[in-house]
Amino acid sequence: MNYLSLYSERNVFQEAISTAVETLLRGGLISFPTETVYGLGADACNFNAVSRVFLVKGRPLGHPLIVHLAGEADVERWSKKVSGVALRIIQHFWPGPLTLILKRHPKVLDIVTGGQDTVGLRCPAHPAALALLQAFGEGIVAPSANRFGRLSPTCVADVVAELGGAIDSHIDGGACQIGIESTILDLSGGNPRILRPGAVTALAIAEVLGEIPKRASASSLRSPGLSPYHYAPLSPLRLVEDDSLENIALYYLKKGWGVSVLSKRQPKENLVGVRWCQMPTAPTSYARRLYAQLRAVDTGARQYILVGCPPASSEWEAVIDRLDRASAGSSVREVAL
Repeated sequence: MNYLSLYSERNVFQEAISTAVETLLRGGLISFPTETVYGLGADACNFNAVSRVFLVKGRPLGHPLIVHLAGEADVERWSKKVSGVALRIIQHFWPGPLTLILKRHPKVLDIVTGGQDTVGLRCPAHPAALALLQAFGEGIVAPSANRFGRLSPTCVADVVAELGGAIDSHIDGGACQIGIESTILDLSGGNPRILRPGAVTALAIAEVLGEIPKRASASSLRSPGLSPYHYAPLSPLRLVEDDSLENIALYYLKKGWGVSVLSKRQPKENLVGVRWCQMPTAPTSYARRLYAQLRAVDTGARQYILVGCPPASSEWEAVIDRLDRASAGSSVREVAL
């Protein structure tokens, strides 16, 4: 396994990219940084390599993957129908944290699209990712580099801890600047729809489209990151009204549970035995820190993670989406408040 840092004392940027390209060409797997989270990369045209992505992640077959591209010029190789609307969005938001769902080109592997007639495409805004894509010259599938359903990694140490030697080559690009996954915008049908909220908001998209895209219901969709239980720590996570955090934390302590709390404020009282983590008050800063903080408190011990509910506003939509999914599979049978 190769582990190459872009920030080591030696100038190894080109070496890191070259090693990653060689790994992809021989059908291997890499991890690499994007501005959102770290990706588990494979040659999108290599069936066996893409199959390994599903195996390593424990990802169910049929869940489509996002193809990462070097830029606008590559889109027509992956989509048979690129509308004027799609081009306007691409020219405005790429490179950036926005994935577009378009009608697929016939050459795209079924395993990439989950057998659907659409494909997800993104051009990431990270210098290492762009250099890699330009040097490789083809699309790279790159779901988050973690076990399926778990927290996405925002630094290379998270990737190594989660997937270890299953990956052939790692590129260390430091901490991700956005910290949560890309917005997914579906332009394959008649009306634009947001399938997954992210750093590119509906209002920002509306400034380009002239209309606010609707938020699609996930019940009948197959798209990355739409599983009801997703982005989750190992410990059960509960979303709690912020004013009730102290009471619920004390309740769990009395039941013999460990308790970690994520809140934008300080505790109202000294809670002995509770790990209280004060989170940023700005939504972008909160999102950047969210997964790293959840990993830090997710010790594997018998504990609950309590998270104060963020404001129900459009600026917090992406954070709320991730927390809703992270808490969906938690057992709350012990709660009787």
